[in-house]
Amino acid sequence: MKIFIDDYLAPRRFDPLPLTALAVSFVLLYVVSVVLRYYSTILFQKVALKIVQQMRIDVFGKVQHLALRFFDRTPGGSLVSRITNDTEAIKDLFVNVLSTFLQSIVFMVGIFIGMFVLDVKIAAFCFLITPLIIAQMAVYRHFSAKVYRTTRQKLSQLNAKLNECLQGMNIIQAMRQEKRLRREFGTINQEHYLAERGAIRLNSLLLRQAVYSVYLLALIIVLAIFGVRSIGGVIEIGTLYAFVNYLDRFFEPINSMMVQLTRFQQAIVSAERVFGLLDEDDMAPQKIGHDHPEIREGLIEFHDVSFSYDGKTDVLKHISFVARPGETVALVGHTGSGKSSIVNLLMRFYPVERGRITIDGVPLERFDDKELRKKIGLVLQDPFLFVGDIKSNIRLNNEEISDEEVRRAAEFVQADAFIQKLPKQYDEPIGERGATLSSGERQLLSFARTMALQPKILVLDEATASVDTETEEAIQQALKKMRKGRTTIAIAHRLSTIRDADQILVLHKGEIVERGTHEELIAKKGLYHKMYTLQQGESDALREGEEESAPAGR
Repeated sequence: MKIFIDDYLAPRRFDPLPLTALAVSFVLLYVVSVVLRYYSTILFQKVALKIVQQMRIDVFGKVQHLALRFFDRTPGGSLVSRITNDTEAIKDLFVNVLSTFLQSIVFMVGIFIGMFVLDVKIAAFCFLITPLIIAQMAVYRHFSAKVYRTTRQKLSQLNAKLNECLQGMNIIQAMRQEKRLRREFGTINQEHYLAERGAIRLNSLLLRQAVYSVYLLALIIVLAIFGVRSIGGVIEIGTLYAFVNYLDRFFEPINSMMVQLTRFQQAIVSAERVFGLLDEDDMAPQKIGHDHPEIREGLIEFHDVSFSYDGKTDVLKHISFVARPGETVALVGHTGSGKSSIVNLLMRFYPVERGRITIDGVPLERFDDKELRKKIGLVLQDPFLFVGDIKSNIRLNNEEISDEEVRRAAEFVQADAFIQKLPKQYDEPIGERGATLSSGERQLLSFARTMALQPKILVLDEATASVDTETEEAIQQALKKMRKGRTTIAIAHRLSTIRDADQILVLHKGEIVERGTHEELIAKKGLYHKMYTLQQGESDALREGEEESAPAGR
């Protein structure tokens, strides 16, 4: 354009050949810029998506290997926010921010080269404007960091509250907590809104408006310099036009970068949260040693084990007992006595820091995770089912378990009866957490899942609590068969279910206060006797109430 104005338009020279060459050159340069911009956008998107894809896999994989105590103190919704929202913000960093910054910097370098070719002194002056722009960016980053950190935290709290409400919707509706939770959610949402509004105010003041002020100042000075020069001589209109055009184009990428600073700051805050999770060192207990021992008999020994979740208050104190192969050891006690903590340590969910636990004489920490999970079968009071079908929930993606073994396991625990009544039987779809099944049916599937593995050790956490009396009797018969040749650790709240246990450990405030068989503990007239008498009294009262409420002619 400078050449056209100064060499052809001003002197009124209109030679067709050079003018055509200029026009064709202009069009070709524009076409090349469009093609390059297209491919640069595609490549940046491809790189960004691959990076974020791998990052999400890394974060998800890291979360699966964190210690359970990490989840004890971290809300699930907060983790969801980090894995989804925060990684999405990081994707924006690669897709929009870095691409814009790189393109803008290259563009600005080209503009500076063009300016220096036209006029070194004026170009040098324009170059002095750059520190002002950098200072503006630094000021913006300083003030926006706190604002966007607050915004991300409030978004994380929103997700945590939402996750909590969805998980407990039946309790919310049953206890009429809708208004309270709506109010709490609204409070967090208002705090998020205020944080976002603060970010908007900051953007309005320190981004485009501030840059435009610097642009106007530079434009005034450049025009003034050309005006002063025109007094003492002739200036080329094409050069003036080119400089003004270059100045305008110089601030165009700066505006683009300043606008992207918003996303950049969000991405930096999000990256802090994501990489903070990736750098988390509170990992699940790992095996120690290079050997690979196997669980063959199932002899369990606790040697003077003490344990604390918070490092201050011991929930287990000097626990010692032996569970021999084929024996059933029952753990009883009031809520908070330490029964579940013993199971958590045996399953190596938490590290054994004081004392020692051995299986077949081998310290627990020397076993591979695969060996422990394969040889120790866990049945919880509240079974967890995955989205899929009946068969996949029993097999749990273990290709070593055939369809026939799945069916035999279900028949063994009396689950086959209700499965056969389903429309698709073993291929019947299961929704989230098995919501379409009754609590008893979910428990039966968890039994079948355990039996399919044929473990050496059984760990039962009041495994019959969610089934009716008739089903419980059937499961008790199945349990007797399951316990043969296997070591069984059973947490029991209903003492009638563990009367035939080989050893009963009575826990109180983290200590074993009594031990022995059912008959021996009843004879001692101690804590177990009181608990058993109380439960029997409640059962008798319940039966009497049922008899009184029965019809007279019955």
